[in-house]
Amino acid sequence: MARWDPDARARLEQAALELFREQGFAATTVPQITARAGLTTRTFFRHFADKREVLFGFEDQFPAVVAELLAQAPPDLAPIALIAAGLETLAETRFQPLREYLLTHRAVVRSDERLRERELTKHAALARAVRAGFVERGEDDLSATLAAEVSGAVWWVSLDRWLDEDGDRALVAVVRETMARFLAMTGGGDLSSR
Repeated sequence: MARWDPDARARLEQAALELFREQGFAATTVPQITARAGLTTRTFFRHFADKREVLFGFEDQFPAVVAELLAQAPPDLAPIALIAAGLETLAETRFQPLREYLLTHRAVVRSDERLRERELTKHAALARAVRAGFVERGEDDLSATLAAEVSGAVWWVSLDRWLDEDGDRALVAVVRETMARFLAMTGGGDLSSR
C-alpha cells in the first residue's frame, strides 16, 4: 500500500456503505471496511472516530455551508425567501447528485436505533447553525429559531419525499413543492376561530 493513498476518505466511505448495505451496520467491522477499501485500520481512524462517523462525516460540513449561504445572501432578503433560496441551492448543488448514496444511507440509518439518534443529533447541530446565521443577519431569537425549525422541517420532508419517489423529479422541484405547501398552510389564516 502506498504511504499516502489518494481519496482514502472517499474509499473508506464507499467501502463502509457497501458493507453496511450487504451485511448490516452492526455486523460490519472496521477491519472489514479497511480491507474492502484496500487501506489500513490506522488510516480509518485518521479520518473517522468510529464506524458511525463514516455515515455522518459528510454532514459535518453543512453548518459551515449554511453559514456561508446565509452570510452571502442579500441583507434585505426576507427570511422565508432566504430559506427557500438556501434550500433550493442545497438541493441542486449538494444533494441531487447523491441520490443513490442517500437512499443507502437512509436505509442503513433506519436499521439501527443508535444511528437514528446520531442523525437527530446532527439535525440539531444544523438547526443551531441556521439559527445562529439568522441571528447574525439581525433576526431576533424567536424569528431565528422559527426560521431554523421551518428550514429543517421543509428540508427533511422534501428529502424523504424525494427519496421515496422513483427518481424522475429533481430534488429542487420537491423542495419548491414542499415550501409552497407550507406557505399555503400558513398563508395568513385566521387563528381567532380556534
